[in-house]
Amino acid sequence: MQDMTVLIVDDDTFITNLTTRMLKKLGIERVRSAKDGHDGLSEIGTEKPDIILCDLNMPGMDGLEFLRHLGEDKIGSGIILVSGEDKRVLQTATQLAKAHHLNVLGSLQKPIKPVPLKVLLDKFDEQQSASRRGPITLLTLEAVQEGLHNGRIDVFFQPKVSVPDRRLVGVEALVRWRSEDGRLIPPIAFLPVVEENGLIDELTAQVFQIAVGAAADWVQSGLNIKVAVNFSVDSLTRFDLVDFLVGTARDKGIDPDKLILEVTESRIMEEVTTPLEILTRLRIKGAGLAIDDFGTGASSMQQLKRIPFTELKIDRAFVAGAPTDDEARAMLESSIALAKKLDLTIVAEGVETQEEWDLIERLGVEIVQGYFIAKPMPADDLLAWARANGDVSS
Repeated sequence: MQDMTVLIVDDDTFITNLTTRMLKKLGIERVRSAKDGHDGLSEIGTEKPDIILCDLNMPGMDGLEFLRHLGEDKIGSGIILVSGEDKRVLQTATQLAKAHHLNVLGSLQKPIKPVPLKVLLDKFDEQQSASRRGPITLLTLEAVQEGLHNGRIDVFFQPKVSVPDRRLVGVEALVRWRSEDGRLIPPIAFLPVVEENGLIDELTAQVFQIAVGAAADWVQSGLNIKVAVNFSVDSLTRFDLVDFLVGTARDKGIDPDKLILEVTESRIMEEVTTPLEILTRLRIKGAGLAIDDFGTGASSMQQLKRIPFTELKIDRAFVAGAPTDDEARAMLESSIALAKKLDLTIVAEGVETQEEWDLIERLGVEIVQGYFIAKPMPADDLLAWARANGDVSS
């Protein structure tokens, strides 16, 4: 962080001086300033800063016009928006900056406080560390086809715990890829290739079989929990899917009521009839259905009305910031209220802090998953974790 260069674009001299002092206390010595967008562009022309703190309401060129110019110039600096305006104005400005393809770290309301400022600076620092590690290279189609044929698919499991007692009630199966030398390759390196080349059904089938096999092993060890597997909308067009899923589970000794299919709501059903029949038949067989990433798509309400979901998963985007952000909390509360009205089990995804846990507990969320509980882990590690947590019957 000591090597960062920061440009403050703000016409308020007091705020500029105050922010400069905060930055220097954080170890950032190279701080420059500009009184409006015109001056800001001149400063950038002299030397591009790592971070730009930009006020919105300034005489001359205001913050929004300044951001437009930054977008046109494809500035890669980290952008922090600062304003004394209404929160909604600041949120809209943030979305506008992202639409200009700027690297928006976040926004701060005046008066700026040191802790939120440091959080955003740390975010930029993490980005730089990731950049130094280099970009993730996509696997080739040939490598993906070979891997699917030769068992390169691995599955990790993230615990889902009951909020009142932190008892393990289920897991979400998350796909990984294990290279020939044993290295784990993240989904971002192979999922786009899988999806673009019509291989999603084969991948999902392997993930499901591995997940059900792990669940069967856990049952033998005294751990009987639900297993959730993600399904692409592209896989909900085959009428034989129901028999495959139920048959595979029963062959392993797993009841269908221990299965949950997680379907991302933003992608469900352009063609309605076939997916609706498949999902409804699965419910009749006893499997659960989760609407994943709720609230991040345009058709949430329509999908909730159409499909017999049993579980609503609240996206991390609505959990993060809710303890301190009134708007985020309002969205979180409305999602929870809707789920309760529809008698759906509520799962909060991506809970990472004690403050987030405390809030969702107060709001009546039933199940949580996220790094605050545990990271995804291999099947054997999950069993060991469950034993340590007291969830395995003797």
